[in-house]
Amino acid sequence: MNIDISLIALGGFAFCGGLIDAAVGGGGLVQIPALIHALPGSSLATIFGTNKLAVLLGNSFSVSGYLRRVTIIWRLIIPTMGAAFIFSFAGAYAVSLIRREFMEYLVFVVLIIMAVYTFIKKDLGQLHADIKIGQKEILLGMLLGAFIGFYDGIFGAGSGSLLLFAFVKYFGFDFLNASASAKLINLGTFTAALLFFIPSGNVLWVTGSIVGVCNIAGAVTGVFLALRYGSGFIRVFFLILLLFLIGRMGISIFH
Repeated sequence: MNIDISLIALGGFAFCGGLIDAAVGGGGLVQIPALIHALPGSSLATIFGTNKLAVLLGNSFSVSGYLRRVTIIWRLIIPTMGAAFIFSFAGAYAVSLIRREFMEYLVFVVLIIMAVYTFIKKDLGQLHADIKIGQKEILLGMLLGAFIGFYDGIFGAGSGSLLLFAFVKYFGFDFLNASASAKLINLGTFTAALLFFIPSGNVLWVTGSIVGVCNIAGAVTGVFLALRYGSGFIRVFFLILLLFLIGRMGISIFH
């Protein structure tokens, strides 16, 4: 394949990945396969490292867009981000010690439960509940951040969607606030992953920067749509993404 055509196609997929990721998470499911196809001679570690650079750039722009319109509950987010950061690095480090298949099975079941629950509960995430954030809620946030951060370090597919659902289900966030909060946590997990991939030489800086620019354009579009159409739009988009995630992971597991 001609490299120019390959980069143009990769840029298009990166734009779509950034848009999806900014709204509901899970953009890596679009972007990583595109990188694998465009960089056939690269190892999976290099693919993942290059992808993390691109999504970190896109995620930074989506966070800045949300911060201007959404009130962040920092008392909960900061300790959750810290736990996610630490365990994301631990997950990347332990990737050779834990069977990836085990994590795929576990998350596959969790995704099905999330999809069914979100579909049945029509009012889920439509309103932002004013929940008092005490020590119990902070501890729960740290535990969720640790689990999802560890998963993100090992495999990562759909980690942003898991975070979004956790904020809606356990802390009473609407989908808009949950999406913004999930992006902040992902800043920590992406940074932690890069601290592992960069020293090992598994980042293609030029390709990652090109993909990152396209990811930023998609992220800006995704934030605009999320803020413009609100929690109802994100809920529908979230359900569609969950079905795609379940289908893709189901094919990977059972075939």
